Amino acid sequence: MSSAPDPEPREPKPALVFDDPLDQQSSDDTDRGWGERTDSGGGAADLKRFLDEKPPHHI
Repeated sequence: MSSAPDPEPREPKPALVFDDPLDQQSSDDTDRGWGERTDSGGGAADLKRFLDEKPPHHI
């Protein structure tokens, strides 16, 4: 008879997934992934967005 203790059960290893990653949608595939704003409030909102996103060398 062996006196070695029974090994503790190990967690199963994660399964390998061989799906095509290009078939899945990423956050960059949506407007939200690029920081786009979904609501448009008209001319005033467009001007505010233009001024917010203008590069510093255009001031």
